[in-house]
Amino acid sequence: MNDDDLERERAGAPADAHSGLAGHDLAALGAFVDGELAPDEQSALLARLGEDPAAAQRIAAYRAQKAALQSLCNHAGNARENDGEHDADALGATPYVVLRRRDPWWRRAGLAAAWAIVGAGLATAATAFVPAWMARGDGHAGALFASEGERFARRADVAYAVYSPEVRHPVEVGAADEAHLVAWLSRRLGKPLQIPSLGEYGYALVGGRLLPGAAGPAAQFMYQNDAGERLTLYVSVSGRDRDAVHLLRDGGHRTFYWSTDSMGYALSGPATEGRLRTIAYDVCGALGGTSAQW
Repeated sequence: MNDDDLERERAGAPADAHSGLAGHDLAALGAFVDGELAPDEQSALLARLGEDPAAAQRIAAYRAQKAALQSLCNHAGNARENDGEHDADALGATPYVVLRRRDPWWRRAGLAAAWAIVGAGLATAATAFVPAWMARGDGHAGALFASEGERFARRADVAYAVYSPEVRHPVEVGAADEAHLVAWLSRRLGKPLQIPSLGEYGYALVGGRLLPGAAGPAAQFMYQNDAGERLTLYVSVSGRDRDAVHLLRDGGHRTFYWSTDSMGYALSGPATEGRLRTIAYDVCGALGGTSAQW
């Protein structure tokens, strides 16, 4: 007896009204398929099948259903054995199948629509929290969508924005220990570093610090003029031998960035510094760059 027959029987209707078979007939047919009838009952039922097309059709349907269920159980059992999860004591000698009623199509459609609305709402809410510089689609696209060079420039730009306003601790090692500063950061980056002089532009070295880079350490050198304006030179090992100089504008500050001899450099300063391009040009040359990079 399948799940449709069971539902009809629970509802008090004949188990198979369209075929005229009563509940006790269906039970006998099920017992026949399972080999549970006594010999005399089995002989009587076999004689009846020749004269009762509905009963014969039901027998065929039960046998097809039983064969399908056995095939499914055998397949599941083999899969568990292949995964090393078969437990004969836990499963028992006879496989079993749990029959579930399917929800009506309108209920499934309603649930799908509800989840679609929830997903759209979450996406809208998440968009509200995305920073503007990440959401922009212009030439200043956010770090998640930028080139490797621009991501490098943004790290330098953030480091400038964080440490240039610092009053008491703008650097880790001061300019008085410049030799130690250069040796320490060179050892950490695995490359010999040098600190360009910006004295002709009125900027003196304040000192430097170690920072995290994209895939390793980075260094930041800070300069300051008599007016209190600061510039920073951000340095890290680069996977590119030589790149052209580019400019990143972000708010009230600007960053010129490039790579030379597998080292990345970024000079950041306030937008009010009209000479920043000239200073960056000289710094690039002092660090091994060429005019062809501009």
